[in-house]
Amino acid sequence: MDKYKVIDRSPVVWPRAIILVDMNAFFASIEQRDRPQWQGKPVAVTNGKQGTCIITCSYEARAYGVRTGMRLREARGLCPDLIQCPADPKRYARVSQDIMRALHDITPDVEVFSVDEAFLDVTRCQKLHGTPLRIARMVRDKVFEASGIRCSIGVSGDKTTAKFAAKLEKPDGLTVIPPWEAEQRLQDVPVTELCGIAKGIGDFLAQYGVRKCGEMKQIPISVLARRFGNLGRRIWHMCQGEDPSKVSVDLRPPKSMGHGKVMPPNTTDIDVIETYLLHMSEKLATRLRRHEMQAGRFFIGLRAKSGWIGGKYQSEIAVSDGHEIMKLCREMLNTHWHDEGVYQVQITALNPRIANHQIELFSSQIETHHREVNVVMDQVNDRYGEFTLTPMRLMKRSRMPNVIAPAWQPEGIRQTI
Repeated sequence: MDKYKVIDRSPVVWPRAIILVDMNAFFASIEQRDRPQWQGKPVAVTNGKQGTCIITCSYEARAYGVRTGMRLREARGLCPDLIQCPADPKRYARVSQDIMRALHDITPDVEVFSVDEAFLDVTRCQKLHGTPLRIARMVRDKVFEASGIRCSIGVSGDKTTAKFAAKLEKPDGLTVIPPWEAEQRLQDVPVTELCGIAKGIGDFLAQYGVRKCGEMKQIPISVLARRFGNLGRRIWHMCQGEDPSKVSVDLRPPKSMGHGKVMPPNTTDIDVIETYLLHMSEKLATRLRRHEMQAGRFFIGLRAKSGWIGGKYQSEIAVSDGHEIMKLCREMLNTHWHDEGVYQVQITALNPRIANHQIELFSSQIETHHREVNVVMDQVNDRYGEFTLTPMRLMKRSRMPNVIAPAWQPEGIRQTI
């Protein structure tokens, strides 16, 4: 018997039908699936055994007040029986890939929104599969068949309302907001409850008396357009259940590509900081080369209690070499770091582009040698594992495991762990 008591009163065909699939406590659910003795128990996933910050937690843990981002010590104070589990990003990525492939069996119009979320445009599938509610049930079954874990599903006529619907019944819920009901259903919803409207935009709207979606019509769309451009126009429509954005199936070139890592709190040892920076430089350079890309502009930063230290740095030519990126890191240290304690490093390539395979006119023999070394190193590491061959200094690198990047995609340039 179908556990969902949703009665299907939809017309035969919706003018537009969007489904949002949201996996329930994704990482923790995978761990509970693979360890039946943990099912029904509070589980917190951390970045390795050494990790002290919770990446995600099961719904049993959330019932005690445990939440993502909380320190493990605080969480154990709320839930003494909390089970700590080291993250296994590669396993989570494989499960995500299985889910995304399964979704393509229903429609080719799938947008992977994150490692555990996807939008499906099923408008064109209705004559084949039936009503949006029937398709949503097919999606729910496909996801469970592919992964063995449950998901929550939102169905509506636009992406924003579908995403809002998906979080109304968690975990393992299915919520339908027909497009002709969307404006009324959003009427009393705070604008900041919608995806894409953060506190800054919410504060701006509050200046015009707009705190709930139903109040958006009080201000002209031109006010938002002047302040936020196309995003402002989209927000105006979103609050009325008419988000115009389409489900995007194309993998667009990234506007940035970066790697960061948390260090021990209040680190002041220059050798430790340089080792972390070199680690991230090599990871970023390897990823650029893997996708035949280069960058000439980078954000390089250290995070202290007062905020980010560092800035944007320009190399003489576009590069994909960790040695060259590290030169910019040392420039940052010499100009911006004044021995204060830091706890995080970040290196981001800004506007990376397809590499120029022609030999640079002013390339030195040293640069040519680095390219040749990188080719060999990449071949060895691809075969035997990351950092099998590595600069000697990185033998002392952090042993904290890798994590899945926020912009992870199952295929292409965003896929990295």
